[in-house]
Amino acid sequence: MGYGDRATVRRVRETLEAEGVEARIVELEKTARSAREAAEALGVRVEQIVKSLVFRASERGRPVLVAASGPNRVDEEGVSILLSEPIEKAGADFVREKTGFAIGGVPSVGHTEEPVTFVDEALLREEEVWVRTVGFRRLALVRAES
Repeated sequence: MGYGDRATVRRVRETLEAEGVEARIVELEKTARSAREAAEALGVRVEQIVKSLVFRASERGRPVLVAASGPNRVDEEGVSILLSEPIEKAGADFVREKTGFAIGGVPSVGHTEEPVTFVDEALLREEEVWVRTVGFRRLALVRAES
């Protein structure tokens, strides 16, 4: 079975297709645990790598996804203000339950429960970005026209 046949990769691909997004999924030769490692492996700028970070809304317990540009840090206080509710770092069990993926390898789409989502404005300035599909080796190229 190829990596594209795995149920989780298929779920991400199907979600992107349902949203009308054309994406080219690639598998890296070695794992990329950071945005910098992924950028180096792909030969692109780290700003083109999307980090998908899952938080937990403190009061309602819902998942909050922040899609951030590779070098940028998430302003948790700013996200809390936009959400009108404090957020906290999500634990591994919460991430697995709400997204269907293991912590650290969460893609931006295809979650089991739809998260409240915030996108880093820096990503909107890029013509193409790379988003994690599943794990530390599979990424998808998404172009601005998608």
